[in-house]
Amino acid sequence: MDIKTASALRRLRLVSAPEAVSFLLLLVSSVLKRTTEFNAVPVMGWVHAILFILYVVFWADAWNRARWDLKAAALYFALSVLPTGGFFAERMLKREAESAVIASRARKEGVVGA
Repeated sequence: MDIKTASALRRLRLVSAPEAVSFLLLLVSSVLKRTTEFNAVPVMGWVHAILFILYVVFWADAWNRARWDLKAAALYFALSVLPTGGFFAERMLKREAESAVIASRARKEGVVGA
């Protein structure tokens, strides 16, 4: 894995958890708006929108650089629209990055012929 691919995966991983948190806070804000006088929906809506747009941009870059198949790319995108999906995406991306580092080190040391 080259440095640009690793950077793309890292950016996607770093924005996935905050995007999931903002989604959950937006859902809570929506409930509070309807049950109390507290209305944080406009603010949380903007925060979530910005984080979601960043997620989609970083997802497209990671898909292009990591050369995911359609199934993997669709899974990471589907996780972005689920309330807690960003947490799962972050965990999966971390595992993917770790396995790529291990494979890269193995190739460097001549353990694997790839």
